[in-house]
Amino acid sequence: MSSTISKNYFNPVSTTVMIVLLGVSLGLFYLKVIKVPELAGALVLSILIASSIHIADQWEKAVVLRMGRFIGLKGPGIFLIVPILDRVHSYIDQRVRVTDFSAEETLTKDTVPVNVDAIVYWTVWDVEKAALEVQEYYRAITYIAQTGLRDIIGKHELADLLQDREKIGKDLQQVLDDNTNPWGITVQTVGIKDIKIPPGLADAMSKQAQAERERKARVILGTAETEIAEKFAKASEQYINNPIALHLRGMNMLYEGLKEKGSMVIVPSSALDSMNLGAIGGLASLGGNTIAVPK
Repeated sequence: MSSTISKNYFNPVSTTVMIVLLGVSLGLFYLKVIKVPELAGALVLSILIASSIHIADQWEKAVVLRMGRFIGLKGPGIFLIVPILDRVHSYIDQRVRVTDFSAEETLTKDTVPVNVDAIVYWTVWDVEKAALEVQEYYRAITYIAQTGLRDIIGKHELADLLQDREKIGKDLQQVLDDNTNPWGITVQTVGIKDIKIPPGLADAMSKQAQAERERKARVILGTAETEIAEKFAKASEQYINNPIALHLRGMNMLYEGLKEKGSMVIVPSSALDSMNLGAIGGLASLGGNTIAVPK
């Protein structure tokens, strides 16, 4: 990741101006309009004029120094400086930029080693402060982000890191803002991309989650059985003093069990007596179905 903020190419406008002026000077020399001393002066003047012309892109500001002292910002577009006395120190990009960073083998509050990958979106809102207050703000942001992320990981348990990524990102954003605002830089968003834990711990957590799901399933099943028993107990109250209703219910139950030809229904002998199912059982046996009566 490069931290340079200076342009590494020739200014096309100043280069074109210098070529034109040099061409005109050489043409006049060959036409004998000017002599050698005048040609040398024209060449120097051409170089000085060309070096005074600079250009900054739409999203940039140029930091201009005069005799080593800051005099202002120029751009975007074409601007002029005083040759020899002035120089463009750097061009600072004011667009939103993205920096990814990570905290490797960092211990959580419950002493679990984790590797966390994160990403930060930031921008330069005060070019003068960014140029004068910090030497390489790009690298400074990366180091502060890494340090802040390690501190936050050490203050939280693993479960909190896995469940509250958004909160972790906001806490880290606040830490970065507190450090970068004096440099004229603001942090817009911090996101946690990935949290990696040791494979052995991942397997153990998977087994724990599976056991927890099984426990909940058993609890739900037990609760269902309790509710069913309560419903049966409430339904039985309707048959206590109503033998006809009990008989009809027994016939219905037997009918449902004997719908399929060749099926076998196991009925307690006490049910035959209490619900008068003997006659029905005889009819069922004639139909080819079997009723087994345990003693």
